[in-house]
Amino acid sequence: MKTLHEMQNEVDTYIRQFKVGYFTPMENMVRLTEEVGELAREINHVYGPKQKKLTEQEKEIGMELADNLFVLISLANSMDINLTEYFNMTMQKFNTRDHDRFERIEEE
Repeated sequence: MKTLHEMQNEVDTYIRQFKVGYFTPMENMVRLTEEVGELAREINHVYGPKQKKLTEQEKEIGMELADNLFVLISLANSMDINLTEYFNMTMQKFNTRDHDRFERIEEE
């Protein structure tokens, strides 16, 4: 399994092979918004009331999630943000602020 750090490095290696390089943060944000819309559409098809059109291709939710992850990593890389560091900070926040927010599963 790849770590988040390894994924950021792999995306960086991929992007740096092209002259255009990273898109601007604004362009990446628009791309991310497009990808989130595609993910929402697939989830709506699978779990919601909206049926696919006969002309629409089948897509996997996992692939849509991975597309979102790629663009999110691209956005972070373009701004020189270490996602592992910030993910750890976010988990610390959830583990302290929201520690008693939800009912826990009882241990046997």
